[in-house]
Amino acid sequence: MIPRLVSNICKPKHFQKIFGKSLASKRGPNPFDKYLKTLEVNGKTYKYYDISQLASTFEHLPFSIRILLESAVRNCDNFAIKEADVTHILDWEKNQNVQGGIEIPFRPARVILQDFTGVPAVVDFAAMRNAIKDLGSDPQKINPICPVDLVIDHSVQVDFARSKDALKKNQDMEFIRNKERFEFLKWGAKAFNNMIIFPPGSGIVHQINLEFLARVVFVDAKGTLYPDSVVGTDSHTTMINGLGVLGWGVGGIEAEAVMLGQSISMLLPKVVGYKLYGKLNEYVTSTDLVLTITKHLRQLGVVGKFVEFYGPGVAVLSIADRATIANMCPEYGATVGYFPIDEICLEYLRKTNRSEEQVKVIEAYLKATNQLRNYTSESQEPIFSKKEGLDLSTVEPSVSGPKRPNDRVSVKDMKQDFLNCLPNKTGFKGFGIPNEKLNTAVKFTYEGAEYTLRHGSVVIGAITSCTNTSNPSVMIGGGLLAKNAVNAGLTVAPYIKTSLSPGSAVVTNYLKDSDVMSSLEKLGFAVVGYGCMTCIGNSGSIDENIVNAIEENDLVCCGVLSGNRNFEAYSIAGRVDIDFEKEPLGKGSDGRDIYLRDIIPTRKDILDIEHKFVTPAIFKEVYGKIEKGSNNWRKLDAPTGDLYPWSSASTYIKKPPFFEGMTLKPPESKPIQNARVLLLLGDSVTTDHISPAGSIGKKSPAARYLAHRGLAPKEFNTYGSRRGNDDVMSRGTFANIRLVNQFMSKPGPRTVYLPTNEEMDVFDAAQSYIKNQIPLIIIAGKDYGSGSSRDWAAKGPYLLGVRAVIAESFERIHRSNLVGMGIIPFQFLPEQGAKQLGLTGKETYTFDFPSVPKPGQNIKVSTDAEKIFEVMLRFDTEIDLLYYKHGGILNYMVRKMATK
Repeated sequence: MIPRLVSNICKPKHFQKIFGKSLASKRGPNPFDKYLKTLEVNGKTYKYYDISQLASTFEHLPFSIRILLESAVRNCDNFAIKEADVTHILDWEKNQNVQGGIEIPFRPARVILQDFTGVPAVVDFAAMRNAIKDLGSDPQKINPICPVDLVIDHSVQVDFARSKDALKKNQDMEFIRNKERFEFLKWGAKAFNNMIIFPPGSGIVHQINLEFLARVVFVDAKGTLYPDSVVGTDSHTTMINGLGVLGWGVGGIEAEAVMLGQSISMLLPKVVGYKLYGKLNEYVTSTDLVLTITKHLRQLGVVGKFVEFYGPGVAVLSIADRATIANMCPEYGATVGYFPIDEICLEYLRKTNRSEEQVKVIEAYLKATNQLRNYTSESQEPIFSKKEGLDLSTVEPSVSGPKRPNDRVSVKDMKQDFLNCLPNKTGFKGFGIPNEKLNTAVKFTYEGAEYTLRHGSVVIGAITSCTNTSNPSVMIGGGLLAKNAVNAGLTVAPYIKTSLSPGSAVVTNYLKDSDVMSSLEKLGFAVVGYGCMTCIGNSGSIDENIVNAIEENDLVCCGVLSGNRNFEAYSIAGRVDIDFEKEPLGKGSDGRDIYLRDIIPTRKDILDIEHKFVTPAIFKEVYGKIEKGSNNWRKLDAPTGDLYPWSSASTYIKKPPFFEGMTLKPPESKPIQNARVLLLLGDSVTTDHISPAGSIGKKSPAARYLAHRGLAPKEFNTYGSRRGNDDVMSRGTFANIRLVNQFMSKPGPRTVYLPTNEEMDVFDAAQSYIKNQIPLIIIAGKDYGSGSSRDWAAKGPYLLGVRAVIAESFERIHRSNLVGMGIIPFQFLPEQGAKQLGLTGKETYTFDFPSVPKPGQNIKVSTDAEKIFEVMLRFDTEIDLLYYKHGGILNYMVRKMATK
């Protein structure tokens, strides 16, 4: 086992091995070494930078900004990070309001990856080794410098459910499908320094990060203490903010640069202080709380900002509750949702089996640097950019949807809200069902019995998602409800695909110990795997009779996901159009009506069980053997050597084309003239629309490619599992069946090849444009690229020949990913968009792009329809421009490493 407190990050010898002496010699002495102090804990002496002594204004800084400040101070060399950067952060109160923002560097302590985004990252590293060798340099220069943890958690699917052997069957199937990927990752674990790969079945990356990986305070090889911080290739990396570790999701491309020792270039953020006060009532869960906060913050507008929680209400929340709130940060749009470290954090570390020695070191460091928070003390309250708040007593039972997690609906209003959505115009709160079809009822057979489906019928009920499975109070609450339901004689219809996929085996252990697992299994919620399953689209197939009934009759049937009490209640009822106050869940064994209020546990019931059964011993048992993996993993025969032996026979792992023909000098950028629009899109186009992670459609370009390679449909697997193969992923770009392209009359992965006005698959149209050397752009509305972080949502369009995207606004991570691939993000000016400007998308577009562009400048665009307008260049920093000049961040890094 590798100690989680001590990490040999950036040893001087290792630094020179990676970068070469020339770069190391440019690093000057740290001008802030005068603030180095010593601290003795448990008979050992440590060093630390006392940032609290930098200026009297330090105590007014938000706690999240203090972490950015410490990183700049500790890494300052007046080369990559300068004294001026430290001054900019220290003067945060003034500089946060500077027009256009102030650029600062941030060097995170570590990186985490999940396998869907981790595989392409390791593929890129392997290809970079080939590229640097071709340029005449040493492949061993390509290695992670900061610690990297990769958790294989996205590959398992719910092929089998509702049985005690479902777990083993799904895990066996996972290895059959992903053998090539897993062999490749096992090679990477041996080939690259400073990278740990956690085998399939370990759990969900964010829960493992919370329960095991988080250091809270690091100790480097020189005995220097500093705050833990992390970036990850998953937008829900923010979950770790609940434990006081500053972390957020970045694009896979940006993460790779951090792995190679680059700082993140970011704008000094504004910090919204969000005060929590009051107390939750006895029937409210943290899930209800987070949905309430998410909707509120989304309405307030916190995109690109830090949110820092404060107030006495925080002190009554567990770390799991805080982590649940922090996890949903991408849904409310902030960069982080940060909870500073307090005494409850320290107790959580003890509870999750961190050693008392570690906890004492952490506590001593935080007190010495004035970074230990007391949420009940007003004297510790920092200055914030803006203050908002919530009275916890006003939170009520909630769900989200029907399509977006930031659309909160009170459980008491759920029935009417869903009924209203049915006839509404197609959109996030509408399904466009004609009035004459609102009462459609369809009979079908399942295992010899006849059932009826209607609008609102539940067909999937899944206890999934690290948002909730990391929270013992939510999971135990669900278990107690299941126990009460079974005792009352309630059941779940057998055709509903129910499943339980915990974020770690810790959950299974305490559910068993507290005697609720058997009840969950009786309702059909047996453990099906440890990973991100239904919540990322890996729900597996449902019965063909159900599929046919839904598709042939345009039924709006439902999946109820995640880990609060609602998944069971709605599954028992079999429908979502139910008013729990007025309507029973079903008939009990004695024939009487059973209501939700009859079986729902109180908060006290839940906490009593949690305190008794969630113990350090469980965490010690689970995480003491996590790196060993299953027999399937241990039997994998992985290649060895510095360079990966690429195989042309593989349909999973393929050497990407990003570095082909690369030269040491970057080529001149080509102007964008007479570009065509590949897609004309509306608001809230997500990364799932751009680069799906789910199943590969049998009639899609990716399916045709795989069939041509000799694979049967049952062997196609998912797009997410094939992210190591650019041939599949480029064909899967914009392949979502729900993509709404305004060129087309109905949703789907189709577009119009404008020169001939021919309808075709998006990939096929792009290939025709590329063949005829026609540059491509995409036009979109607000929040383009929202949703989970996916590097292929930028890599895919790049391979389709997309040179630029014009959108009304961008999701933060996706904008960064576009820049990282050399795609230019342009933003319509305020109150403008395609509709307001009268753009049809069928024009040709020419950009008056300067030879020396500046971040944020306006660029003139002209069309052949004689329309001229300006857009804002969304290169936000000078480093963005540098990456663009090199054709992307990876190309820049290869050239940089090859010349050192």
